Amino acid sequence: MQFQETILSFFYCKYVIKTTRSTVYIDPTGRKAKEIINEARESLAQMVVGRPQDIIFTSGGTEANNLVIHTALRHFRESQVLGQDGPGEDHKRAAGTTPHFITSNVEHDSVRLPLEHLVKEHLAATFVPVSKITGQVEVDDVIAAICPTTCLVSIMLANNETGVIMPISELSQRIQILNQNRMASGLPRILMHTDAAQMIGKGRVDGQDLGVDYLTIVGHKFYAPRIGALYVRGPGVTTPLHPMLFGGGQERNFRPGTENTPMIAGLGKAAELVNKNCEEYEAHMREVRDYLEERLEASFGKHRLHLNSQFPGAKRLCNTCNFSVWGPGLQGCQKTCTSTRLNHHSPLICGEACQACQGQAWTSYPESREENDPAKTLLRGCAERVV
Repeated sequence: MQFQETILSFFYCKYVIKTTRSTVYIDPTGRKAKEIINEARESLAQMVVGRPQDIIFTSGGTEANNLVIHTALRHFRESQVLGQDGPGEDHKRAAGTTPHFITSNVEHDSVRLPLEHLVKEHLAATFVPVSKITGQVEVDDVIAAICPTTCLVSIMLANNETGVIMPISELSQRIQILNQNRMASGLPRILMHTDAAQMIGKGRVDGQDLGVDYLTIVGHKFYAPRIGALYVRGPGVTTPLHPMLFGGGQERNFRPGTENTPMIAGLGKAAELVNKNCEEYEAHMREVRDYLEERLEASFGKHRLHLNSQFPGAKRLCNTCNFSVWGPGLQGCQKTCTSTRLNHHSPLICGEACQACQGQAWTSYPESREENDPAKTLLRGCAERVV
């Protein structure tokens, strides 16, 4: 609660009233707003081990993900027209070739749906299935899907339903090696993107170590307001970034539009708290999650409970528990999401890992053990009513 109260106090009391009176940087209030934005940018850069100039504020994760896809498409088409992919390099392109995108089959809708739309527009996309053994996207499967016109690989850093952490660093290293060979052969550069929405605040995220060109940041996933940002490794210099909007020139013309200073302030404060306390948060979430799983096993029995997120050789988020309850009266894949009650959209959950299950639920972490016990009782009651 201290985390949430700090954000709310900071967001509403300190900034909403004081900084929304001016959005230009002429009077003292406007200059203060600029300082707040710069401080937030620095906090986010520190959180993902980047530089302040690598952070572009957006309205949220959906816009950030769409901006990456838009950029990859625009960059591919420009490279075809210009016949080059970098200064001083003359690459011969085949006119009219179709850009190709690669992602996984468990991505968030803000990646999946734009790519499905592009497929309808006669572009190409490959949705690589995750492994039913590890729950991860296998690096070799992604590499095998690459073709001469591949322009973007977008794989989430951690899955929001299973909690499985993807091998992004290894994948980036493989793509960097491929890019060296592709450039020498006159093929377009493959850009690498990861949606880190689920990972930030639950574990350290290092953009340099991950080796990605783009990394999506979503505020409300770590108690910030509903706003987002995009990390770009050297935007417009090392890594292409093409705006979807045109207007007042804010965010160095990469994302024009008057800045939402109060929301950015809250995002910056949340990032500051993550920078200071990430290990503590992670340990607490893991303790509460493990306690929930222990209580569920004690309540349902190991013969009826299957923990779907425990894949051999794969790491998972500290705050995610995905499980199935076996029972003769349960129907296949009846789902209970303790927070939203929405059906899942991850085909992995209906794969071999839980073929034997007849009922399923997943939950993000309560804040304490005391909150876990009512949750466990509620889940058991749901299962017993349909047995």
